This record gives sequence, structure tokens and C-alpha cells, in this order.
Amino acid sequence: MIWLLIFTLAGIVFFNRYLLLEPRLPIRLPGLVRQALQYSAPCLLTAICGPILLGDTGLGGLASNPYTYAAMFSIACALLIKNMLLSVLVSLAGFYALLYLMG
Repeated sequence: MIWLLIFTLAGIVFFNRYLLLEPRLPIRLPGLVRQALQYSAPCLLTAICGPILLGDTGLGGLASNPYTYAAMFSIACALLIKNMLLSVLVSLAGFYALLYLMG
């Protein structure tokens, strides 16, 4: 039953992405929808990173949380480097260095 659910959801995700991203299909989204979709990546990233950064302690544990400093470091890397792959690699190295140094 679990495998059926996994394959069904994978199929739904695949066909949704295929229909929206295949340039040869005659589906054209309205301008308002395309503009709204530009905000989907930051919203998704915030939804994923927010609980990781805040954790169980909420705002009280931000000063001692290596994830907070790593997030600030990755933002700085992305702004300065402007190369996706290099900024991800430098951010990961910085995160692991922070984990090692902060315990």
C-alpha cells in the first residue's frame, strides 16, 4: 500500500511538472499566475528552513544555534559569489566548520 502511494504521488508530481515545464505543449499560463509562481521558491525555502532554524527553542536559542550562523553565512556567500554551485559548496563547508567549532 505504501509503495502504491509513493508511485502515485511521484506520478502526480511528474505530470504536473511535465505539463507546466514542457515548452512544446500549448499550455500558456496567464501573467498573474506566472508572476505568482516567481514567489514559490522563496516561500518553499522559508517553509523548509524556518523550522530548522528555530527548532524547539524558538527565537530564544538563535544566538547559540549554528544553523542561524550558517544561514547568514550562506546568504552572504550567495550575495557575494553569485554562482549557485560555488556558493552551495562554500556554504556547506562553512556550515560543517561551524558545527565542528560550536560543538
